[in-house]
Amino acid sequence: MGKALEGVRILDFTHVQSGPTCTQLLAWFGADVIKVERAGEGDATRGQLRDIAGVDSLYFTMLNHNKRSMTLDAKRPAGKEVLETLIKQCDVLVENFAPGALDRMGFSWERIQELNPRMIVASVKGFGPGPYEHCKVYENVAQCTGGAAATTGFDDGPPLVSGAQIGDSGSGLHLALGIVTALYQRNTTGRGQKVLTSMQDAVLNLCRVKLRDQQRLERNGVMEEYPQFAGGQFGESVPRAGNAFGGGQPGWILKCKGWENDPNAYIYFIAQAQVWPSVCKLIGREEWITDPEYATPKARLPRLMSIFATVEEWSTTLTKFEAMDILNKYDIPCGPILSMKEIAEEPSLRATGTIVEVDHPERGPYLSVGNPIKLSDSPTEVRRSPLLGEHTDEVLADLGYSREQIALLREERVI
Repeated sequence: MGKALEGVRILDFTHVQSGPTCTQLLAWFGADVIKVERAGEGDATRGQLRDIAGVDSLYFTMLNHNKRSMTLDAKRPAGKEVLETLIKQCDVLVENFAPGALDRMGFSWERIQELNPRMIVASVKGFGPGPYEHCKVYENVAQCTGGAAATTGFDDGPPLVSGAQIGDSGSGLHLALGIVTALYQRNTTGRGQKVLTSMQDAVLNLCRVKLRDQQRLERNGVMEEYPQFAGGQFGESVPRAGNAFGGGQPGWILKCKGWENDPNAYIYFIAQAQVWPSVCKLIGREEWITDPEYATPKARLPRLMSIFATVEEWSTTLTKFEAMDILNKYDIPCGPILSMKEIAEEPSLRATGTIVEVDHPERGPYLSVGNPIKLSDSPTEVRRSPLLGEHTDEVLADLGYSREQIALLREERVI
């Protein structure tokens, strides 16, 4: 059975995380991704945060599965000719260079279009067009400028960044969708186009509910589902809401048995209106079912924190998994706080390919995240990341270069 993107050839000029996330996803779906790297160095993440000396880091291996690697010095005339040939024979060029880098290399949008009018050029930048478009951006900067940090944490503390890489990996996922959309449109128009995702835009897209809340706050002055509603004050901007759910269903993280020694012995609990009678029965507060101060969602709003404290008296007598089993019997929404160790060892995630074990010729077996998107007719086989320049000769041969030409390029240190 063929792969969804079989026959699509991607010229991958990306590095670190945002771009490689995008191209790895395309490779998982069957695209031929050719990762172009500098000889002797390669992607900077090959050497970052190494756990084994002299071996590609997990940072690199977990972002570059299913790709081919070739080395190329595009500053040399012969290297520029190779790059021109690649552009002519590829469908998509993906890059996350600093703004203007492709132009300085001599490959402006206009030049690329001359070489291949069907070429799609996809870019990840820190910011979109505007006053900050030339600024350098990393993950945490994107979270801060996209609205995530200002709305994360507790109201009496500083802004916080999330452990989820919503700036880097988040922008890569957005860019992948843009590329697939442009490929689809090309079937009709026959033309390539530019695709741009900024990290700020991607983070903001993932924080859209907070932009929703900003407008609600400006109209009403308060937001009833926020913990501040009971006795706190709202300012001009959406505040940090701790562990509040933010979707109209009040929730909070509660301690479970063993919390004194286990930093992850907690469960997320949602006091959904439909199951309120079951909640009251479980925690021994059946009188709350009819008590006017607790009987309706609106009446409960100013008392939410005391309600959660009472539920926590019940949850601390059980492990997070015992509490989850009981709550699910009554359809009470909940979820245990899973540590990365627990996730890595979860058999069901291995069975679905969400967590995969990959064998590497230098580091041996390691765990990685598999394709989070499952297609019934195009299952993903996660193959190891390439060694630096491992496929240079193979790619050049695919492009029509002879053995003698390849040997000459190597002699001239172009590859």
